[in-house]
Amino acid sequence: MPLNTKVTKVYESFVAKPYSPVLGAEVYGIDLTQPLSNKQHADIQDAFLTYGVLFFKQQQPLHPDQHLALGRRFGKLHVHPAKVPTVEGYPEIIRIYADENSTVANGTAWHTDVTFEKTPPMGTMLQIHTIPELGGDTLFSNLYTAYDALSEPIKKICKGLTQRVSGHAYFKGRYAERGGGDLADDISPVDHPVIRIHPETGRKAIFVNRPFTESINDLTKVESDSILNILFEQAEKPEHQIRYRWSVNDLAFWDNRCVMHYAMFDYWPQLRVGHRVTIVGDQPY
Repeated sequence: MPLNTKVTKVYESFVAKPYSPVLGAEVYGIDLTQPLSNKQHADIQDAFLTYGVLFFKQQQPLHPDQHLALGRRFGKLHVHPAKVPTVEGYPEIIRIYADENSTVANGTAWHTDVTFEKTPPMGTMLQIHTIPELGGDTLFSNLYTAYDALSEPIKKICKGLTQRVSGHAYFKGRYAERGGGDLADDISPVDHPVIRIHPETGRKAIFVNRPFTESINDLTKVESDSILNILFEQAEKPEHQIRYRWSVNDLAFWDNRCVMHYAMFDYWPQLRVGHRVTIVGDQPY
């Protein structure tokens, strides 16, 4: 199933309007504070696979219980293995927060979420409640088109290659100023394919990222670094990207299996606050 990002789709209870030719759609007409019907769930799932990332507009702030219920309609919810800041009483909800005292913010590197686990997340739902006057955009990149644009010789080289993935270096001390902690010691590195096949669409996507990919297995360091640099740069090219400017209470739902993202921290000392839930996925192949 190809991404069909240039066509507006009118569903029974909402409209999905393409955000750009390459990725994403704005969704109008549905109230996410209300439980989803089976038809609404199926329609959102269709739009999710069609556009890669959905931006639900004109929303009300979700109560944590509503946010959890929405996420659970699409799968089991993930609890982050690092001691990241969460909403009190809700370990599944990561609190996105940066203010005048912050030296770091969530997601300030191109990445797909939690790829250092055996079963990385299927998708992520992020609602931003407080936005800065300027800045705080999130960039997303289409990893399908990034793979498709590789030359055939590079595709052949990458076929069957696996990567060693770990989150320890990235999370070490990252959220100490907010009372967070490092990745748990018992989280061991894992191996994933360099190119993964999406379990629902059957399409191939680049599946490496700078924060978590350590090396390509069975290659020398020079060989591994060379191929990884090609793939990193390919996935980060502007041709595959969109840049999303948030409105208050927008909720983004992105497919972690074929989309990566980068949160801009260009708004200091302004305030940016939101809640994020992440949905468990399957083992990449």
